[in-house]
Amino acid sequence: MNHAHSHDHAALRDLKVDSGVARSMWIAVGCCAALVVIGLITLWPGSSTSSVDPLGLDGEPVRAEVVSVEVAPCSYDVLLGCRTIEIVPSEGPEAGERLTFEQGLDSPIRNGDSILVDVGVADDGSLMIFFYDFQRSTPLLLLTLLFAAAIVVLGRWKGVGALAGLAASLMVIIAFVLPAVLEGSHAVLVALVAAGAIAFLALFLAHGVNLATAAALLSSIASLAVTAVLAWLFVQLSNLTGLANESIGFLGALGTDINPEGLLLAGVVIGSLGVLDDVTVTQVSAVWELKRARPDADMADLYRRAVRIGRDHISSTVNTLFLAYAGAALPLLLLFQEAGESISSVATREVVAVEIVRALVGSIGLVASVPISTALAAAVVGSRSTPTRFEESHKPEEAGGAATSHG
Repeated sequence: MNHAHSHDHAALRDLKVDSGVARSMWIAVGCCAALVVIGLITLWPGSSTSSVDPLGLDGEPVRAEVVSVEVAPCSYDVLLGCRTIEIVPSEGPEAGERLTFEQGLDSPIRNGDSILVDVGVADDGSLMIFFYDFQRSTPLLLLTLLFAAAIVVLGRWKGVGALAGLAASLMVIIAFVLPAVLEGSHAVLVALVAAGAIAFLALFLAHGVNLATAAALLSSIASLAVTAVLAWLFVQLSNLTGLANESIGFLGALGTDINPEGLLLAGVVIGSLGVLDDVTVTQVSAVWELKRARPDADMADLYRRAVRIGRDHISSTVNTLFLAYAGAALPLLLLFQEAGESISSVATREVVAVEIVRALVGSIGLVASVPISTALAAAVVGSRSTPTRFEESHKPEEAGGAATSHG
């Protein structure tokens, strides 16, 4: 997801910044915040929910423990072999009872497994049990706790802020993006508003309310706009429909009124934000550090030196981005390779072309974020005047911690 960097923002608040420039920055931040709030109010989904289960389940799957697995003739054909699986549900009306159901001989279920089953009632009153999935809550919870502990140990209070920003981002997606898109709102507008809200929450919670964070925020929003325009342009030029994604096709089969192309663009916008704020925060912090080390440096000098840092960062981040997409598409690429198709034929298939457009557009937006964030930060601290009231009222000893962890 995001890369981790440590930036000493608190120690940089002794920089002298022109009060007019600082005021303009906060006005721009306020305007962006107002647009995000208006978008949230306008696009916020209603409270209507469907009472019909589109997956055909009688209710929520229930947890159960497998107590025995035996190979025996199938009940519907004694000439065939089946695995007879005995389970004990831990919830639901049948909790504590011993129930059995059949699976094929290739079933991955083994004795002692924790699984999820759907329990229904047939017309004759007998129970019908269907394997739903394996329980994964325990290992996922353990992994989440290890992740949170690692962030807090390294970032301390700033790590706590980063985790709060992550939690807020997830809440925006769960409470706003998913219901709004399912309700039929324009997916791209929803994604842009959500990305703006996530940028505000994640950056200010993780890095504090200061001019450095404001510069990173504005740079992220500008870079995100570039990414959104490029994504729209090349989705149109490439005639990408979004229908290659099986999940989108399944949503359509369920009668959900969703524009597949818009949903594809929305995914590109939200997916790009996580890497963009990494680069913008790094570049802004680099400019701040350079200015502190060389107080006499002007905007041009700061920009030139910080861009050199950005080039090194971009070279590694772009490679990371491509490897992430290649890893996700690896099974699909292997399938096409085994079918004997050429690279050019594979690349132009929509299911692969979507990932290519996503990776290239995201990378271009990433590259654009370097000069945008560097120029904005250099313009802010390259001016020479008296400290702003905001900077004077937030001295290092009052900031409560020097390290900022960007997660």
